[in-house]
Amino acid sequence: MTLEGCFHRTAIVMAQKVLLLQTDPSEAMTVRQSLNDLGDGAFEVEWVKSRSEGLARLAKVEEQSTDRIAALLIDLFLSDSQGLETFDLLYRAAPKIPILILVSPQHEGLAKLAVARGAQDYLLKSGADSYLLPKALSCMIGRAANAEAFFDEREHAQVTLNSIGDAVISSDIDGKVTYLNVVAEYMTGWSCREALGRPVTEVFRIINARNRQPMANPMALAIRENKTLGLTPNCALIRRDGVETAIEDSVAPIHDRRGQVIGAVMVFRDVSATLAISLRMSYLAQHDSLTGLPNRTLLNDRLTQSMALVQRHHKKLAVLFLDLDRFKQINDTLGHDVGDQLLQSVAHRLVSSVRGSDTVSRQGGDEFIILLSEIAAAQDSALSAAKILLTLSAPHRIEQHSLSISASIGIVIYPDDGTDVETLMKHADFAMYHAKDHGRNNYQFFEPGMNVRAMERQSLENGLRHAIDRQQLVLHYQPIMNLQTGAISGVEALVRWDHPHRGLLPPSQFIPMAEESGFVVPIGRWVLRKACSQIQAYRDAGMPPIQIAINTSPVELRDAGFVASVQTILAETGLPPRYLELELTETSLMHDSKSMSAVLHELKDIGVKLALDDFGTGYSSLSHLRRFPIDTLKIDEAFVRDIATNANDSSIVAAVIGMGKNLHMRVVAEGIETREQLKALQAQNCPEGQGHYFGEAVTAAAFTQLLERSPTL
Repeated sequence: MTLEGCFHRTAIVMAQKVLLLQTDPSEAMTVRQSLNDLGDGAFEVEWVKSRSEGLARLAKVEEQSTDRIAALLIDLFLSDSQGLETFDLLYRAAPKIPILILVSPQHEGLAKLAVARGAQDYLLKSGADSYLLPKALSCMIGRAANAEAFFDEREHAQVTLNSIGDAVISSDIDGKVTYLNVVAEYMTGWSCREALGRPVTEVFRIINARNRQPMANPMALAIRENKTLGLTPNCALIRRDGVETAIEDSVAPIHDRRGQVIGAVMVFRDVSATLAISLRMSYLAQHDSLTGLPNRTLLNDRLTQSMALVQRHHKKLAVLFLDLDRFKQINDTLGHDVGDQLLQSVAHRLVSSVRGSDTVSRQGGDEFIILLSEIAAAQDSALSAAKILLTLSAPHRIEQHSLSISASIGIVIYPDDGTDVETLMKHADFAMYHAKDHGRNNYQFFEPGMNVRAMERQSLENGLRHAIDRQQLVLHYQPIMNLQTGAISGVEALVRWDHPHRGLLPPSQFIPMAEESGFVVPIGRWVLRKACSQIQAYRDAGMPPIQIAINTSPVELRDAGFVASVQTILAETGLPPRYLELELTETSLMHDSKSMSAVLHELKDIGVKLALDDFGTGYSSLSHLRRFPIDTLKIDEAFVRDIATNANDSSIVAAVIGMGKNLHMRVVAEGIETREQLKALQAQNCPEGQGHYFGEAVTAAAFTQLLERSPTL
């Protein structure tokens, strides 16, 4: 920048106050005239005669932040101070105010020393005329302002980089480290001071986690190709002490003002927790969370493979459909915890009863499928079934209980009873119900005339068709608790079918059928209207308003009039949309995600909240958080069950809680059944939770009493 440029740039701004320290009045007058001859009011000169007066004036500046001084003009030889001592004391008093030294030729050496110690510049008194002095002063003030702005910007950038959760490392064009933020220091084991000037390959050592081979320096590649690059998958960072960390992210070249590459910057993060969640999700996608057995998905894969194999070798295989007898009675009488332990005991005995090449799968509830991958004759499957029944009949020791249980087994043979998975499973189901009709605790082979199960299903389906009109549906309410205060923070509405012959049926016994038949849409609207009316009734009664969560079927979401029906029901009941939360499953988001996303955004536009239920058990939970407008994460009970004893599950829960916090999402833990689970969640600062520990789902009247006793009141 030229002197002329400096001068003209400052000439258009408001007058800059200059503090002149000069003992000689004539010299002070000369300075005043030199700065005022321009007549543009660029400078306002304030004159003091001694160092002590100058220090007093600077102290006043510190006290009154509005009384600013833009620059100091200092004669080093004052009445009460001589030489560099004058500068040192004034500089310490005002280190941020730029200083211009006015000096006689014989003291020019002292002026240079003052510049070396912090002065901006010096000017010979003989040259301090009305032309040079204003321009030198303007340039000095401009340089100081630019330097201060640059320092502030750099400080802000450094604070920002040290505050983010990602690691940042940069290098020059020769591959030498130029910067590490705090996170990068921790992850590499190198301090920024130690790393500066070292090769990036020495500080940032990465390998392929699968084959353990060193990986190429991504920063050098970004510089060479002059483009942003992503790190290779399965990348592991080797810290200075040898600790490995899975990482991912990207690297980009750095350019100068002419567009030339001068280095590279890389942003990376620790994805160990994310990978753990992904692996856990992948496992849960193919395994039952309670027993660890293969689930329906994995069983179907194995059954398909076994069918192809025995077909090539002209062999047979058998599928055994097993349902525990009267398990619901044990579950309802002794509680879900005992019921779950009994299922685990059953699973263990089933696995021990078959060959290693066979598959035992839990289909859900108390239903198990056993795949006998290869048999010589149908009678072999009968022997296996008899062995299983005998194994299960021995008492199961669960806590202080000795539980005896039996099972009903339906058997189908491939290819005799079906040539595809769906047919085999359907026929095995028929045979199992035939075994139940024959007194339970036995096995039955499928026969073509078996249709008992089909008829029973038809009967239930016909009854479900009229359940709303006959006022057989009821709502129960389960509180959602604030885990820190113990207050009720919300409620989940759960539908029940009060069947005239079967009694109170949970949704698992009729909602799947309702989804297949299409009845779930009117049922869902009935639930929505009933639940919204109940919450609005609480508001009308003057009770503190709470948010109500309602499970929403993917069939409902795909219905063309769903969003309109939600708006209509909210309008009819008077409930503000913010008090309604619709719970979605990951499965519902996986199919036709484009149209599903449109529906969810429409719901968000009208103010309805959205929750992702059973978070972590699907294939792509993390992508759902990015693609869909989710407000609440509900941690699946599979992670909560062993949180107090399983370090991996505890880490996953902590990661999900942290993820929810960072994404500004509400987090609710499901399936809290013990005090130990509650304490573990509280220790991880989980905001909310629900489960049998706080009580079963209850009627509206009973829930009203709970709400009245809640600390929220």
